[in-house]
Amino acid sequence: MNNLKKTRFYDWSIEEMDKIKKSKKKPILGLHVCCAPCALYPLSFLKDTFHIVLLYANSNIYPEEEYFKRKDELENQIRRLKQEGWDLDYVEFPYLPEEYEKDLYPLKEEKEGGKRCFLCYEKRMRQCYIYCNEHHFDYFTTVMSISRQKNAEKLNEIGAKLEKEFSNTKYFYSDFKKRGGDDFRRIYIEKYHLYNQLYCGCRFSYENLKQKENKKINA
Repeated sequence: MNNLKKTRFYDWSIEEMDKIKKSKKKPILGLHVCCAPCALYPLSFLKDTFHIVLLYANSNIYPEEEYFKRKDELENQIRRLKQEGWDLDYVEFPYLPEEYEKDLYPLKEEKEGGKRCFLCYEKRMRQCYIYCNEHHFDYFTTVMSISRQKNAEKLNEIGAKLEKEFSNTKYFYSDFKKRGGDDFRRIYIEKYHLYNQLYCGCRFSYENLKQKENKKINA
């Protein structure tokens, strides 16, 4: 897709799903998921069009107990949805935080939402895209655009780049926060009493949170 800055990603996603529905096929979509609160609205948005394989690839998450809190909450919701008849599969990738952090460490002083975060987006998306390409999935996307703290333009730019590298799988452009997606995220959190983390995930965002908390305590 050319000229990403002028693209309305939500509109593109609707147009693409309309084309798929007319074909009367249900393609396989690999969906990178970071946590249950961010996953539920994208899943409800996509479920009637795709057979979805959720991909939990999040070696960025620190500390280890936080990784398992998010994973366990996500898996609880997946079990609930499958019991309700949703067409889902799930793959958990190995948790390798020390190896993952090596690339992020040189950018540890970057502000949240900058170059370090962009690298983190790409590392996780690339890991998932390789899996989708090797398993001949039709599409790949990530739930991360549901968050107002995530740069949807950058996420879709990375997706476009990866699509050129991995020709078996098409990138599904999206901006899940649009048309009330972020509001639905909050509704799902309250409805299902979801564990909702207070920081993005990596060691550096965790340390930044702790610094802010200490400032409040000592103010």
